[in-house]
Amino acid sequence: MTNSQSTKTATESADVLVLGAGPAGLLLANLLQRAGIDCVLLERADRARVETRARAGFLAPNTVRILDRHGLADGLHRHGQPHGVCEFRTGAGRFRLDYGTLGRGERHTVYPQQDLVTDLLRHYLEAGGRIRFGTEALAVHDAMTSAPSVTVRETDGRPARWRARYVAGCDGRHGAGRRSLPPGAVRHRRDHGISWLGLLAQAPPSLDAVGYAVHDRGFAGHMARTPDVTRYYLQCERGTGAGAWSDERIWDELDTRMYAAGHGPLNRGPILQRGVVDFGSDVVEPLRHGSLLLAGDAASLISPSAAKGANLAVLEAELLAHALVADLVHGDPGALDRYSGQALAHIWRAQEFSLWMIRLLHREPSAPIGESFFHESLRFSRLESLRTSRTQQDWFAENYTGV
Repeated sequence: MTNSQSTKTATESADVLVLGAGPAGLLLANLLQRAGIDCVLLERADRARVETRARAGFLAPNTVRILDRHGLADGLHRHGQPHGVCEFRTGAGRFRLDYGTLGRGERHTVYPQQDLVTDLLRHYLEAGGRIRFGTEALAVHDAMTSAPSVTVRETDGRPARWRARYVAGCDGRHGAGRRSLPPGAVRHRRDHGISWLGLLAQAPPSLDAVGYAVHDRGFAGHMARTPDVTRYYLQCERGTGAGAWSDERIWDELDTRMYAAGHGPLNRGPILQRGVVDFGSDVVEPLRHGSLLLAGDAASLISPSAAKGANLAVLEAELLAHALVADLVHGDPGALDRYSGQALAHIWRAQEFSLWMIRLLHREPSAPIGESFFHESLRFSRLESLRTSRTQQDWFAENYTGV
């Protein structure tokens, strides 16, 4: 079949159209397929791009439970690594939190997102799922009716239209799902005024922990991905280009901000990928508009400071799948009415903790000069409480690993 990975005959209709082959879209498509619901996944990129997009790699315990529950966790159990320690570094020294023994006693699983996406895609295709790569969704039409449609641009550039009963917008903040929101949708936005240079280095991890370094020159972070690849973050000025810093400058700056002179050198290697992330948060309310429903980054954008994005996407996809199955299989439309409220409760809790982490790790960018000392004193008081208070440590552990 042209431009499809399925032996089924492609038609331009389905019960559910899923836009976007990220974690949210792929998990949703898998669960709908298993429930016998006719769904089609439309993805703008080709398969190679989908399977190699490097993103976050920290899976929360609830994410692992969801994947286990649906028989989709085989890859992460073979190759994922449990992780439960983070290290904070400041000019005053360093301290470690074994958060896997605190709070609810839960740990993360380190498993690159592109590997999770590859697993989910494989399961979907092996079950006969329909997917159209290279198909860009342009707009959702008639969302407030029971017969929505999606206009698309096919790989060869020709226009086409898909019809469905429901459209699940899992195609990110700039996708057709968000662009097609009808009047009445509210977007809550916050620009945090902070930017990170995100880096993927061909270098073994330098710490056996997630490293958070607070320095006068800005934040630096260390997150292991595989035995040979490490993700680093460097706070940079807003407007900095991804290629503005040389590899040498990057490593020198990481050494400085992570206090390598006092705590040991970092393992250096070639920079494989780099990109700038401007910290912003936004939330769409509600997440249901008639026959259009949002999940993943299309529903909310969250800063990377607390590793919540992919984990929220998986949670929302399961909630949405249950609601769609209830309606299309069991004739219970009430579950779809409840979806938005259920998902938003988790989203706002994650946003709150993400903001707490931002304030812990960074200077207040908008503080007047006269207030900067006040904000900095509060920040270091938070760090000291995290170092010394078991109650604060338990709270951190529960929110750090939870969604």
